[in-house]
Amino acid sequence: MHDPRYGRQKVVYHINGNGAADGILSRDALRNMQNHIDAVGVEALELRVVLHGAGVGLLALALQDPGLQTDVKRLQAQGVTFLVCAKTLAAQSIEPTADLFEVRPRNIVLSGVAELAHLQQLGYAYIKP
Repeated sequence: MHDPRYGRQKVVYHINGNGAADGILSRDALRNMQNHIDAVGVEALELRVVLHGAGVGLLALALQDPGLQTDVKRLQAQGVTFLVCAKTLAAQSIEPTADLFEVRPRNIVLSGVAELAHLQQLGYAYIKP
């Protein structure tokens, strides 16, 4: 059920913690995003996820975890966009289309922190789960 008092929202979730490597942070963050969508409504929410540093582990772990795959795909189907830091990929020698789940060239941004600042300049509220 959507609560109309929330109105339209633009939100960016920031994922960079070590918990992404073991799936705990990953599942909690993805659950937070789904709860957010459920409260505001798909049609009233623009939701971006910026992953850098250890946070990229969420999409690496999803390659081996069917439950995480389902969660990521469900969020994507509701309009959530996952954005991955190119600097992290280079520093960790990660091949995005081979080493990460559901990452295409359009999902890669030059710098995760610069993207966070850019989205905030565009009016996106910042959430750090």
